[in-house]
Amino acid sequence: MNSIPSSTFARPSTDHTHRTLLVVKRLGLGLLLLLLLAGAWRLAQNLQQEETLQAQTAASQQRSVIAAHSRPGEATRKLVLPASLRGNTETQLYARSNGYLSAWHKTIGDQVKKGDLLAVIDVPELEQELAQARAALAQVKARLELTRTTLQRWTQLNGTDSGTQQEFDEKRSAFLQAEADFSAARANVKRLENIEGYRRIVAPFSGVITRRAVDVGSLIVAGSQELFALTQTDPLRLTVWVPQVYADDIKAGQEVSVRVLESQGKPVSAHVDHVAGALDPVNRSRQVDITLPNKDGKLLPGSYVEISINVAGKSSPLVVPANVLVIDQAGPHVVVVDAEHRVAFRPVKLGRDFGRELEILEGISASDTLVASPSDLLVEGETVGVVEAQAKPAAKAKDKSPAKS
Repeated sequence: MNSIPSSTFARPSTDHTHRTLLVVKRLGLGLLLLLLLAGAWRLAQNLQQEETLQAQTAASQQRSVIAAHSRPGEATRKLVLPASLRGNTETQLYARSNGYLSAWHKTIGDQVKKGDLLAVIDVPELEQELAQARAALAQVKARLELTRTTLQRWTQLNGTDSGTQQEFDEKRSAFLQAEADFSAARANVKRLENIEGYRRIVAPFSGVITRRAVDVGSLIVAGSQELFALTQTDPLRLTVWVPQVYADDIKAGQEVSVRVLESQGKPVSAHVDHVAGALDPVNRSRQVDITLPNKDGKLLPGSYVEISINVAGKSSPLVVPANVLVIDQAGPHVVVVDAEHRVAFRPVKLGRDFGRELEILEGISASDTLVASPSDLLVEGETVGVVEAQAKPAAKAKDKSPAKS
């Protein structure tokens, strides 16, 4: 007898099972993809935070420098140098003979001409010695006349064979000896007369007496004591030492300006007379001699003056703040920052020093960015941050207008 199976015990459909497995797989893949995306996002966040931290760390470790800039200087420079006025000719007068000063005729400030009598030295023993020498000269002269007359007579006798040759030779020898003695005595008198002339101290050139170191009755020792100092005041001379950097720009005949500090008048014009052909190896400068007219005598020898010389530069210098300069064993140099903020050291050639500013003749260009007060820790090629210096605001002028009533 056939029986019909109950629907309660029937197995589920195969299509429904596959559909359920497919949904589960899709959910698992979606969850896995979501986890992968979350991990990638987290990794990206970590990398970004790490890069930000590294950038912040690098930024905190990077040094910052203050930028400074140059400005064009003057193509024609005025070189100002110190100097002292001197007389065109200066000398100290000394005595040539010993004695006592019997009188002086000129003193400090007196204008004298060449050959004017300045002082007289009393030398009594020299006068006696000169008198004795003149007497000795007279004796020798008398003996010379006698030997000359005798020789003339013996010359006549010798011509007639009335005397012997031996006696004639003796008379001639006596004459020659007397003639030599006369020359020696005359030279001695001349020497003493010259010494006696040294008693008179005269001016060797025209000028003004600037010192008198003796008085009447002073003991004078020849060659060891200054009597007077004489100076020619028109024209005056002065010597300046031009630094090596400007030595080639100074030429003979060049016009210069001389200014006396305590004088309120205009500077006096002068010209370069002589320029040394070499530099002094000690101070590395070139000697320049200048002649200054002084017809009115207002300028005094020994005065301190300033010499202004216009020097035409071969190129226009750059003026920079003084705090950009670094001087060490390698010489003067500055620190430059390029367009990529890298540090570079540049050796420079210096010009004039103005105190807060100075000239750079060679080594940098006008477009270079300089470092003000560079640190000793900076190294070549280091990358730095650049900070522009803030200009100080100008002080506001006080309102001085009267208040309204």
